[in-house]
Amino acid sequence: MAETVKATNVVWHEGYVAYEDFKKRNAHEGAVIWFTGLSGSGKSTVAREVEWRLHQMGKQVYVLDGDNIRHGLNKDLGFTPEDRVENIRRIGEVAKLFRESGTIVLTAFISPYREDRDIARKLLPAGAFHEVFVDCPLDECINRDPKGLYQKAIDGVIPNFTGISAPYEAPENPSLTLQTGDNSLEECVEQVVTMLEQQGII
Repeated sequence: MAETVKATNVVWHEGYVAYEDFKKRNAHEGAVIWFTGLSGSGKSTVAREVEWRLHQMGKQVYVLDGDNIRHGLNKDLGFTPEDRVENIRRIGEVAKLFRESGTIVLTAFISPYREDRDIARKLLPAGAFHEVFVDCPLDECINRDPKGLYQKAIDGVIPNFTGISAPYEAPENPSLTLQTGDNSLEECVEQVVTMLEQQGII
């Protein structure tokens, strides 16, 4: 799907407001903070709390959440390996556009394949993509099961479910690893904000 180019005779149009202008207005860098991990690991919860914290600090920030994106932009995609690839490809492109506006983009997607996350990384300038591994043991994710999905996957009702009937490839060199099974939400949020400060984003 990603290799198919149907739109020819199109030209990229540069705007009058450059990235540096957005950066000056926002008083911080734009960046993509890519939360990845199993379903139920806490990606969306942490991302939303970080969004709120940064908003309270006066930062330009927005969460791109996996479920929300599948309600609209990616509602035509399922969960086959091919559709998962296309799902992440589209999100990478959207995150790139947000970052170009000087926004700190927090993406919360399982994004199970390293190759796809690397493709998203390569869309951005060096230092603009930060992979955050939301590391939670599978048993704990199953115990939490906030949406009741793991049980359905175990029962065979949901095919191609990451961690049960489909693989998850953990990051090899993430910018940050959050142990959500051991650390509180507040501790995880603090770790993310500290990383943003250390990386010179805020």
